[in-house]
Amino acid sequence: MPTDPYAAFRAAVESRDVDAAVRLFADDCVFLSPIVHEPYRGTGPLRAILTGVMSLFEDFRYTASYAGDGGHVLAFDTRVGDRALQGVDILRSRDGVLTELTVMVRPYSAATALRERMAALLA
Repeated sequence: MPTDPYAAFRAAVESRDVDAAVRLFADDCVFLSPIVHEPYRGTGPLRAILTGVMSLFEDFRYTASYAGDGGHVLAFDTRVGDRALQGVDILRSRDGVLTELTVMVRPYSAATALRERMAALLA
């Protein structure tokens, strides 16, 4: 497993290993959703969300990676049903441990399809 937490997260997601991805995060991590205004806190909600999106996303692939002082951004393409979706995972860390994941997606029609399907999974 790579020692870089951002590379490790990418590898875990690409191999669809939710457990490996969640282990990279601090217990008090924050997940910021593209469709819910309140943050999710902790690895329990993060695990549920990652499990859900991995079951919904089809043909998922990271397309670019950007690094900076404040964190790391991974751009991706995927599908939700018949809707093409583009997005980014914005990762932040502290002392080599991931502390925050923000996801942003477009277009609106794909985000809406994602919201509806995730709501059904998490209900």
